[in-house]
Amino acid sequence: MKNEGLEWLADLPLYTKRFAYYVGQRCRATTVRELADELLLDWHTVKELDKQYMAEQLRRVGIMSTAAIGIDEISVGRGHEYRIVVSDLIRGRPIWFGGEDRSEKSLDAFFVWFGPENCRKIRIAVMDMWKAFRNSTLKAGNAPQALIVYDKFHVCQHLGKAMDQVRRAEYARLEGKERRFIKGQRFNLLSRWENLELKGKQALKVLFKANRRLNTAYLLKDSFEQLWSYETPGWARRFFDHWRDSLKWQRLKPFEKFAAMIDAHWDGIASYCHVENKVSLGFVEGLNNKIRVIQRRAYGYRDEEYFRLKILTCMLDKL
Repeated sequence: MKNEGLEWLADLPLYTKRFAYYVGQRCRATTVRELADELLLDWHTVKELDKQYMAEQLRRVGIMSTAAIGIDEISVGRGHEYRIVVSDLIRGRPIWFGGEDRSEKSLDAFFVWFGPENCRKIRIAVMDMWKAFRNSTLKAGNAPQALIVYDKFHVCQHLGKAMDQVRRAEYARLEGKERRFIKGQRFNLLSRWENLELKGKQALKVLFKANRRLNTAYLLKDSFEQLWSYETPGWARRFFDHWRDSLKWQRLKPFEKFAAMIDAHWDGIASYCHVENKVSLGFVEGLNNKIRVIQRRAYGYRDEEYFRLKILTCMLDKL
């Protein structure tokens, strides 16, 4: 007897590739369970067809070199368990998901996968201020020629944490009715003034009249955004020095710690000021949001390979 392969059959022989592609396209916006109920199929079958669809998407794209990569970690499961996501910032899509944690060794695995020739073409590596990512990137054999640029989104996250620490310290310091102006203002204090609605702006105006320290902290937080507008490191440094000097006598310890952290990592901040290095940093934040939506829609992924495929194909065109 002889078994003949049929190109139009999917890896699951009861279904055609055309049907597998239909399932994969629908699963981009629908949960496996919902589509399985609609098609009267077992949900394991739908998931396997979706996997085949996404694997074919990645096969057609292949591994392409890029001049700019973004490196970030995402939390998976419960507790402090992480995986690394590397993105192509030129084409605007994730290209690698893996590692066992956010260690130097885990990121080394990406550079091995990417290959020596592609690694040599990397000119910019955008990341947060995690030392392991920097060490791995600049390691001989990985991408030592790459210019490290610290991601604006993560820098602003640290500043937001400093703002929230000041808010909580003020709430703890005050008693009774004086606390009422601070309660419920966390979102407003972490938002930029121009992004607030009228109700939020009015609430902050009342708060700032009652609490000078929070007013000062908010103005400092909002003004720091100006740093990213400079196109020469010298002017950026001049702005930062003035910003840090304005912290004197303000008794804002979280902001002082933030300023010290920025000073210690200044080379990666200054790198962003050069016009030729202004890659789309917003992509990293957008990808993080997209990954969170994927996680919420499935209430977390126990099948990590399925989760990996979902992330790597979330920015690809349909087949």
